[in-house]
Amino acid sequence: MFILKPLLKLIQASVLALLVTGLAQAQVLTTFVLVRHAEKSSEAGKDPALSEAGQQRAVRLAEMLKATKVDAVYSTPYQRTRSTVTPLAEQRGLPVQTYDALKGEAIDEMLQRHHGGTVVVCGHSNTIPWTANYLTGNKDLADFADNEYGNLLIVEVAEKGKSKVVWLKY
Repeated sequence: MFILKPLLKLIQASVLALLVTGLAQAQVLTTFVLVRHAEKSSEAGKDPALSEAGQQRAVRLAEMLKATKVDAVYSTPYQRTRSTVTPLAEQRGLPVQTYDALKGEAIDEMLQRHHGGTVVVCGHSNTIPWTANYLTGNKDLADFADNEYGNLLIVEVAEKGKSKVVWLKY
C-alpha cells in the first residue's frame, strides 16, 4: 500500500502535466501585422499616391515579410494604403482586401475568418494604433505622429483582449 500511494500521486501529477501541456498547445494564435501606409506624395487631395520614398518602403515591407506566412492582406480603400501592401500581396499571389477602419466588427470578422493565420493590415496614423488597442483590449497606443511611417506592430491574439504586441520599425 505504501508503494501504491506514491505511484498514484506520480500518475496524477503526470496526467495533470499532460493536461496542462495539452491546453497550452491547444491555444491557437492569430497574428496581425499592422502597418501604417508608407510616405505619401505631396499632391493635393484626399487620396494621394505614394512618394518615391513610400514606394521604396512598400518594397522593403514585402522583403521584410518574405519569410513570413501571410494568409490575407487588408487595406483601407485609399491608394496610399493599397500601394503600401501591393508588393507584398503580389509576391504572395493574394488580393488586397478592403476593410472598414475603426469598426470593431471588421476586425472581429478578420479574426474569425483567419483564425490561427497571419493577417497583414494597412491603415493610417490613427487606425493602426486603434486596431492594436481593440485587439489587446486596452488603450496603451496613441495615434502615430504625421511624420512616422516606419511603425510595424505585430499583435498575437489568443482571443480578443488577450494579446501580445511587438512594436518594430522598418
